[in-house]
Amino acid sequence: MGNVALAQVTTVNGTVTDGKSGKPISSVSVLFTGTNYGVTTDEEGHFTIAANASYHKITITHMGYSSRTLDIKPAQEQQVNVVLQQNSQQLNEVRVVSAKKKKYSNKNNPAVELIRQVIAHKKQNQPESYKHIEYRQYERMVFSLSNLSDQFKNRRIFKNYQFLFREQDSTNIGGKNLLPIYMEEKLSNNFYRKSPFAKKQVIEASKQVTYDEKFVDNQGLTTYFNRMYQDINIYDNNISLLSNQLLSPISDNAPNLYKFFITDTLKEQSPQLIELSFTPRNTNNMLFEGKIYITMDGNFAVQNALLTVNKNINLNFVREMEATLSFEKNPDGRFHLSQSDLKVEFAINKDKGGGVFGERVVTLKNYKINAPRPDEIYNGPALVTAPNAATKDDAYWVNNRPDTLDANTAGIYKNIDSLQTIPSFRRTMDIATLVLAGYKSFGWFEVGPVNTFYSFNPVEGFRPRLGGRTTTALSKRYYFETYGAYGVNDEKFKYFLSTTYSINNKSIYSFPQHYVRASFQHDTKIPGQELQFVQESSLLLSFKRGNNDQWLYNDLFKLDYVHEYQNHFSYAFGFKKWGQSPAGALHFDNLLPDGTLNPVNRINTTELSLELRYAPKEKFYQGKLYRTPIPDKYPIFTMRYNQGVKALFGGEYNYQNVTANVTKRFYLSNYGFTDVSAEGGYLFGKVPFPLLDIHRANQSYAFQLQSFNLMNFQEFVSDRYASITMDHNFNGYIFNKIPLLKKLKLREVVNFKALWGGIRAENDPQNDPSLLRFPTNADGVPTTYALTNGAYIEGSVGISNIFKILRVDMVKRFTYLSNPDAPEWGARVFIKFDF
Repeated sequence: MGNVALAQVTTVNGTVTDGKSGKPISSVSVLFTGTNYGVTTDEEGHFTIAANASYHKITITHMGYSSRTLDIKPAQEQQVNVVLQQNSQQLNEVRVVSAKKKKYSNKNNPAVELIRQVIAHKKQNQPESYKHIEYRQYERMVFSLSNLSDQFKNRRIFKNYQFLFREQDSTNIGGKNLLPIYMEEKLSNNFYRKSPFAKKQVIEASKQVTYDEKFVDNQGLTTYFNRMYQDINIYDNNISLLSNQLLSPISDNAPNLYKFFITDTLKEQSPQLIELSFTPRNTNNMLFEGKIYITMDGNFAVQNALLTVNKNINLNFVREMEATLSFEKNPDGRFHLSQSDLKVEFAINKDKGGGVFGERVVTLKNYKINAPRPDEIYNGPALVTAPNAATKDDAYWVNNRPDTLDANTAGIYKNIDSLQTIPSFRRTMDIATLVLAGYKSFGWFEVGPVNTFYSFNPVEGFRPRLGGRTTTALSKRYYFETYGAYGVNDEKFKYFLSTTYSINNKSIYSFPQHYVRASFQHDTKIPGQELQFVQESSLLLSFKRGNNDQWLYNDLFKLDYVHEYQNHFSYAFGFKKWGQSPAGALHFDNLLPDGTLNPVNRINTTELSLELRYAPKEKFYQGKLYRTPIPDKYPIFTMRYNQGVKALFGGEYNYQNVTANVTKRFYLSNYGFTDVSAEGGYLFGKVPFPLLDIHRANQSYAFQLQSFNLMNFQEFVSDRYASITMDHNFNGYIFNKIPLLKKLKLREVVNFKALWGGIRAENDPQNDPSLLRFPTNADGVPTTYALTNGAYIEGSVGISNIFKILRVDMVKRFTYLSNPDAPEWGARVFIKFDF
């Protein structure tokens, strides 16, 4: 709002509304005509503009609306309500009429020359060009089931839920009927310092809808939504949206990928504005379309922007998207972002049916530039939450929100709380948790996961299993987990039991974790199989290619201490007493000094371990079993140290094993993104082959990103190794240019994996017969090898986004093809939901 002078002034109060819907319009520019002095309307369309001078006119402008200039009474206070009519000129209605259709070209194109000026002035218009910035930020995010028909709303099942529904203008994104399911608000103070660099957000107040934690990870839900709805900085070359990156219309490369048109000139504005419309050259690419308004005062700054996406874009589940950005003028004549409003409607069917509508509104107030603060303001963590942030009462929010919530929106918190007390809703959530997470709750105990109740393998045959764990309904300090299984073929029982003590009195399945756990497991294991986001007893893993009959019986006692921090650094200490016995076709044999073959029934180790992990700005959703990562550009570093101790609790070997891993996603703008993982390890000491690094192999038909998909289980072992994995997703960059393919919205992927390794002479059983011999098949042919002939290499090309959820890769193995049962080619499938 403008500052009201204490002397007699010209003051105008009013409200700006839409001429069609009658609804208030936010972020409308209101100026005293012929001056640079102006304000913008708030969320309710209200404005107050005042100055110690005699002005006779005000000018009202807003993107997508016809501008208006109105007479006012000078040196008086008055009320003026303004109705704006939508500008009928839409981007897809721009026509060029001539005797011969002119091909679009950047050459001698005034629109392109203008955008090049905008690009040339980006650096000076970036907020980071100031030495210091300070502002107060309010953000609100609301998610609703959308586009619901009256028939759906009036179904019998919703008889008791009518209080939840909201109505809006049917022409708005989301349709007429909405059913809110989530809302959150934050108020924060933000500080930026250019040198030495510091950026800090202090959350003063926060409020969100919370569900019963046995159904939903509320913290993860908030993280997931905020990752999808990130801040939009139009001056960045790439704008993150829904876990993808879209090229900004004012990126350095924009003239080569966008078409630009000058569609209006707003001369009554001060400064004058040029309305610049843009559209992708290829409407399937990850690009925006819309309009930006450029100041013609020499700064070539963006004053307003409307960003949408073309209906043909290769972006999954997005029915409509609209981002509105508004900028206010600083005292030095430059502009800063004052409000952004991002609306997205998701749906399986883009043309009809219900969906999910989400909106995030961000308002910046009290913007200060080059007003330095003491160093202690900038020091410390980048994100700080006040201890009492979540306890602010309704009166606080009414007094501190920059806008006023309508009754329907303000009632969402109370309505969702009421919803969760209705028995039918709780039964529905219980069923959904069973289907999606695999657990059925019985209060203090939940049974699952259901996908492990039935499986089979060559050693055990049919393997029924039943298990479960306690919940916070029993205790927030103590947790117990167990399962029992039985192998019909080997006629052996398997079991697991663990007890966990939460040191921070929080659920051990919530972040940050801080607990001590003791566990014992007597079960089977495939050497070299390391799984992500799926359990070894899953029914889906029962189906495997090739020979899969060399297994282990494990007796494993573990004692773990895990401590995570808010900055996503963690460390873990571990103690492990491990007994391994061969199962199935696997044998442990060595040679006695007289050359006699000696079967070894069991090897025993006692191990101490330390793991350090740092994942700056990591985001994830905590499910019932696993943390599902939300991909981002930040790297993840992991280091592990394992120390085998001979003679401690029966340990038979001394050794040290060091492993380091780093993973990172690289965004390559319009060319997609690449996930890279590099790992290396070194084992010191003399050990038998089961204690060497058995490289991650995959004999299932599912494509696994972190395993070698054409390597057989236990095929390669090393005491020193290095590996790299690269997985690149082109996001349809190539297929979008092929007429018959671009309508299918398919995406191209390529994958490359390489592994270098070796075994020192002291760990090679050919040099030392006392070591366990490498396994062989039924014909006596070795099936386990060292990497003595260079790197193991495999690669794949694939098609993803099949039916929006399926990826199929054709994988080729390039080296060690002469090994027994070594496949050269294979097709693998991967199920993943991507936007």
